[in-house]
Amino acid sequence: MKNNRKFFQNVIVIGLVSWLLLFAFLPNLMIIITSFLTRDDANLVDMVFTLDNYTRLFDPLYVEVMFHSLNMAIIATLCCLLIGYPFAFLLTRLPPKLQPLMLFLLIVPFWTNSLIRIYGLKIFLSTRGYLNDFLLWIGLIDKPIRIMYTQEAVIMGLVYILLPFMVMPLYSSIEKLDKSCLEAARDLGANKFQTFLRIIVPLTMPGIIAGCLLVLLPAMGLFYVADLMGGAKNLLIGNVIKSQFLNLRDWPFGAATSIVLTIAMGLLLYVYYRAANLLNKKVDLV
Repeated sequence: MKNNRKFFQNVIVIGLVSWLLLFAFLPNLMIIITSFLTRDDANLVDMVFTLDNYTRLFDPLYVEVMFHSLNMAIIATLCCLLIGYPFAFLLTRLPPKLQPLMLFLLIVPFWTNSLIRIYGLKIFLSTRGYLNDFLLWIGLIDKPIRIMYTQEAVIMGLVYILLPFMVMPLYSSIEKLDKSCLEAARDLGANKFQTFLRIIVPLTMPGIIAGCLLVLLPAMGLFYVADLMGGAKNLLIGNVIKSQFLNLRDWPFGAATSIVLTIAMGLLLYVYYRAANLLNKKVDLV
């Protein structure tokens, strides 16, 4: 019996390692190697080592795109946090029987392809869409307003797609909040604002950081949101990578851009790891 169990465990481990090697390690290794090669019009890449693909990233054009992408991702993250925190907090205050239903309704949109949902949002926000029709009907505006193909439309699309990624870690963090700390704050004379600022926010900071990372990192790469909602003037880093691979067929530069984005994501995850450790140490000291 023990031998069969050990054999089964070995098979699972070998399967997982093989999967990671074939579909995670090797593709990323190929991207890293390609980023140091030279573009070739006939064969896509030429086996000539170069660092030009990385130095091109310091071109003012690409630097501007990166900062513009980061700016929109940060704004979308802050919007998700401002919307998601109260929603997650109210969700934890619902009766236990209703909470699973609300979480289910939060996850249901993931059953539909995000591209289809963006098309639906595009129709809703268009000049002749339902939003303008409603605003005209109630008399709030006298002519349709233009929302599509602006930076605000891209941010709306990012928030629409990524909001659940903010709510879930916040809900998990708020649900585990020690209620005795809140009672102690009230006994010591703290009002609701002081309790929220000095007790709730510090104790839920791991969830805030996790939610911000889960929104910020994908927001910089959702190229189809920028394509459909923002037009050519509101590009994300993902748009640059997509155009290099599919349109310009400059695979080495596209690979270098994706590697830089991956390194940035890794650094942000390391910051989250360090911040979570520091917060845990502070909680243990308290």
